[in-house]
Amino acid sequence: MSTNIVNQVPFLRTSRNFPQDAQPLSVEINRSYVDTAEKVNDRVIGIFPTTRPAITGEKWFMGGTHQQTLRQVYPISAAGNTAHNINFAQIYGFTRIFGTFTDGTNWYPLPYVDAAAATNQVEIIVTSAQIQITRGAGAPAITKGFVVLEWLSNV
Repeated sequence: MSTNIVNQVPFLRTSRNFPQDAQPLSVEINRSYVDTAEKVNDRVIGIFPTTRPAITGEKWFMGGTHQQTLRQVYPISAAGNTAHNINFAQIYGFTRIFGTFTDGTNWYPLPYVDAAAATNQVEIIVTSAQIQITRGAGAPAITKGFVVLEWLSNV
């Protein structure tokens, strides 16, 4: 196992010796709080909102600095276009584009790939204004589902 591992956090020790004297106790309590806050903030946040973006808790190290990612969910009810309202001038790029849909019977991943026929696939593309979902001629119908976009924020 390598000793040069990036993710040696968010480990938080389970015991701590607190001094009896007030001054060293104050220092140790402050250090304990900072350790806890740092470790809690170094985890992925499991919030998937549909009304506005949420911070994911991920840190991406791009261009020498760390950037955080944002996430938003977009419900869909058919193939076609859905506005995303993301300003491309304020993002570094997308980190994930994914989702699922159902035809009312089965659930499928987005994008959907059919190993037997390319015409049975469902494509997903994000343009500067919309999420575009295109069904191939033999692809399952989309009755409902969702798309999740995650992106690196420049702001």
